[in-house]
Order: sequence, then structure tokens, then C-alpha cells
Amino acid sequence: MHYRRFGRTKLQIPVLSCGGMRYQYRWQDLPQSEIPDADQANLEATIHRAYELGINHIETARGYGSSEMQLGRVLPTLPRDRIIVQTKVGPTKTAEEFLEKFNKSMNYLQLDHVELLAFHGINTRGILEMVLQPGGCMEAARQLQREGRVRFIGFSTHGPNSAMEAACATGEFDYMNLHWYWVNDFNRPAIMEAARQDMGVFIISPTDKGGMLQKPPQKLVDLCAPLLPMQFNDLHCLELDEVHTLSIGAARPTDFDAHVDALKHYNDIKNTIAPVRDRLYQQLVSTFGAEWAESWWVGLPESTEIAGEVNVQEILRLWTFANAYDLTEWAAGRYNLLGHADHWQPGNNAADFDEAAIVKAVSANPFAEKIPGILREAHAMLYKAPAKRQSES
Repeated sequence: MHYRRFGRTKLQIPVLSCGGMRYQYRWQDLPQSEIPDADQANLEATIHRAYELGINHIETARGYGSSEMQLGRVLPTLPRDRIIVQTKVGPTKTAEEFLEKFNKSMNYLQLDHVELLAFHGINTRGILEMVLQPGGCMEAARQLQREGRVRFIGFSTHGPNSAMEAACATGEFDYMNLHWYWVNDFNRPAIMEAARQDMGVFIISPTDKGGMLQKPPQKLVDLCAPLLPMQFNDLHCLELDEVHTLSIGAARPTDFDAHVDALKHYNDIKNTIAPVRDRLYQQLVSTFGAEWAESWWVGLPESTEIAGEVNVQEILRLWTFANAYDLTEWAAGRYNLLGHADHWQPGNNAADFDEAAIVKAVSANPFAEKIPGILREAHAMLYKAPAKRQSES
């Protein structure tokens, strides 16, 4: 295992973290007596395997159903000074509500403190303002720090880049959890702002949200060989010094294996991934032409700046990667959340839009006149039925 300094926390964090949203028994709280022994044993074996591999950062959330409760039966058995524990609690309007939720997390985890506490889902500027308002949940988190129950405070985000940058720029947070991968470069400016603030940077779900790379299409397998697509993506993320750790959402002990194997290239990432990256780029060029490959994202505003809040950025991203690399199943899954996942997948799909308003909104893009047609094509290709986030299933 390799480790990086997690920003101003100065924690030495493993470059692979053990994410806690796939090994839990249920997405809802339930009595411990209802958790089957086999499910609990699998979770404990997964945690022990992570620890053996040097993956000593274990993260979970109040919103991950039985995850915290089940972790509370294994974390206290590990050397406390050798593990880094993170949980995430959703922002609330009052400090009292936040403390109640935090205390529930700690009762489940059976710990007296956590190294990392994140506000779960600072996805809009409005939520950020609510967190930082006088008497709000940031004040509660600072009190927890003074009491020694929390060491460092961060936030997770699924929102647009502008909301991420705004949160980082406040200087109030020690670290950030965000989406950024080979298939999503839109959030790079937020990572750079985090680096200016000396914040830790944790990448959420690089395998699943990064393209459903746990079950990649054959085209992508061939383009990434001899690396697995998930290994290429891991190394792509870790090539950026400003990124410190990637969440591996393991459902079983063996789920770490391919990611750990990729680390044999850790000291030569650039040369290892260069030929893969070149093949992927050439595939994009052969599908759409060089101009699209080099500039499809230029000048695309965020959904809040477009009539009807059509998320043009996201739709063009999904359509591009689905067509070039056969990532259709992943793209459809993300597309069908639009309009149905609130600020967790902001903006609307392309079922209905004002063509003239779209062209005006994207006028800085070299393909502005073609974008309405692409939106219609993307909707026909990707729309299945309204989808729910996993935690709402």
C-alpha cells in the first residue's frame, strides 16, 4: 500500500480507501438481530482484508443504512491508533438536529471519536449557507472538535463544480469527497481549489460511478489492455498529485484485489497509462472526429443557467462516452436519475426543452447549433424510466 498526506489534516492516508456503501445488509436502519450472521461475517471479513492490505481508512455514512451498525461490531476490535474512520452526516437546519444524528452514528459505530466527519451532500450553495449559518451545524461540528469526538471536518458533494469551489474557498473544511474520473473531468477546478486550500481530496466511487467498470464492455476492455478498465481509472486518478485517496466500495473481501494489483505501477503511472490513454483518445476521434474530441465540453453552462435546467453538460458527457466506448448501461443509469434525484444528480433530462433557449445558452460551444439534435438523440438512446438513488431503493 502507498500513502499520501491528506492535505492539512497531515494524516497519512492510503491511496485506496474502504468505502462503506456496498457491504451493508440493508439501506435502512433495522434491529441488529435482523442482520443475518452470514452478512455480518462477510462485512467483517471485508474489513479485516482491507486492514491486512494496509487499507486502514474506513468510511461510511449515516445514510448508508445498516453500515454503521455492522461496522460497530468490528471496528472496536482493531487497533484504534492504526485506523482512520470517517462517517458522513447530512446537513440540518439546526445544531441540535445535527448532533442527534451524529450521536446516533457514534452509538452505532461504538467509537468515542472519528478522525473524519463530513457533511454529507453539500451539493448547492444554499446547503453550504445553511451549514455555515450562525447557530448551524458547522458550529455543532466545531463543538465536537473541541470535545475530541471529531478531529477534522470535511464535506461530500455530488453537486456542480461551482458549488464545490465555493465550499472549498470558504476555508472552513479540511477535506472534500467528490466525483472525478477519466469519464468526468468537469470537477477538476474544484480539486485545484482544494489544493490551494491544502485540503484532502477523496474520490467517490471511481469504479461504479466512474463507468460501471466492475462490468466493462468488451470494447473498453480491449482498449485498456493489459490493464483492466478499473485499474486504468485508478491510475488515471492517482496520477494527479492533488488527489489523495480513491474509495473502493467493496462488497466482499476479494473486491480489493484488482485495485491493489494496479499499485504495482504506482511509481511509473505516467508511462503505464500513456498508451492506454492514447488509444482511448484515438477511439474518441474515430467516433466523433478530432474537433469533438478536443472541445465538446467547451463553454457548456451548468444546468441552473439553462432554461428548464436541462443538464446539458451531463447529457453530452453521457452520450459521448456511451457512443465511443459502449458505456451505454452506465450512461442510462446516470441519465435516468436526472429530474428524479434532487440535488444529488442536479438538473433535468432532455425529454422537453426550448431549442432556441438551449442554442443561446450554449452559444460559447463550437457545436451549439448541433446540441439540440444531440440532446434528442441522447434521450432516445438513454431514457428508460425514472430511476432512484441506491439509498432510496
